[in-house]
Amino acid sequence: MGLFGPRKQSYLGIDFGSGGIKLVELKSEKGRSRLFTYSFTERLPGAEPINMVDDVETTVDLLRKMTKKARVTTTKAVGGLPVASVFSAVVTVPRSKKEEEIRDAARWQAKKLIPVPLEEMTLDLKIINGVDKGQKKHETKKTGLSEMKTTEEKTVQVLITGAANAMIQKYMTIFRKAGLELASLETETFALIRSLIGKDRSTSMIVDIGSVRTNIIIVEDGIPYVTRSVDMGGTALTKAMSRALNIELPEAEEMKCDIKGVQTLYPGEGIPKIFESAMAPMVTELQYSINLFSGQSGDIGQEKSVEKIILTGGTSSLPALSDYFSEQLNTKTYVGDPWARVAYPDGLRPILDEIGPRFAVAVGLAMQSAE
Repeated sequence: MGLFGPRKQSYLGIDFGSGGIKLVELKSEKGRSRLFTYSFTERLPGAEPINMVDDVETTVDLLRKMTKKARVTTTKAVGGLPVASVFSAVVTVPRSKKEEEIRDAARWQAKKLIPVPLEEMTLDLKIINGVDKGQKKHETKKTGLSEMKTTEEKTVQVLITGAANAMIQKYMTIFRKAGLELASLETETFALIRSLIGKDRSTSMIVDIGSVRTNIIIVEDGIPYVTRSVDMGGTALTKAMSRALNIELPEAEEMKCDIKGVQTLYPGEGIPKIFESAMAPMVTELQYSINLFSGQSGDIGQEKSVEKIILTGGTSSLPALSDYFSEQLNTKTYVGDPWARVAYPDGLRPILDEIGPRFAVAVGLAMQSAE
């Protein structure tokens, strides 16, 4: 679901992360995405500006070099809008037989929630419950069994996604100067859902651990009911290692990225002790997000719960991190595989496994071509 409508063509997915740019080209073959090429850049911890889109000329130059080196075959691209810069909320409005009346009510709710004039925003509205679906499941007191009653529900939920026009303009400028056609813009949230969850309707929490921020997304039936972005990421672990070992940040970052090296330095089960204090605040944030979701009313008054946690982002590759979260949050946790729904040559599997967590957003953006 993009802020601009997706087009049925193969194109590039481009993710401007604080840790660097990720680019992937997928071609649609019989309804499935096939990997054609990819490219990425890396930035050292503390690099400025944090959002690469704010440095237009440098980003344009990098994009030109990446597309040339990767030998891309298309100029059509999808850009990813960062979770921290996008407004997202699920609102409840009165049900109506007319879809436009529902959308008008949702826009009125957005006007109350968004702290800037709607004229300065681009909004995307998605009605979660169908306009004409009036049946609701009820549990009878006598039998305790669920039955369908044709009583008309009085409300409907609408997912509102919005981005500032000024930010959208920056993206349009960068793609134009880089010689690329911006086919659509989409939030990282929906790109991650597409690449890591797909058609799985179970309730999942995606934890995208970036360089300086971590995005937390709780998805139910394909809809992100909780979307948060917190100021903590892989750089915090790099700084913890730098302080503990009295080494410079670049050296600490290289050591952190060397997964086998970390396992050698800190053998045994669990995450390296050096990281535990840095990870504690993140566990608190994840638990808060789960509680926030659980507090939302479910069917027949049942409390909602998260069934699994999917880790992604470069830091998710750290040894035993998934086991650490599983234990701390008492929820099955694993590292997501964005290539699971993409065809590729068998010989590329080792390198794709290595870079996969960093490419989840870019892959999800490019997968629009197969929808």
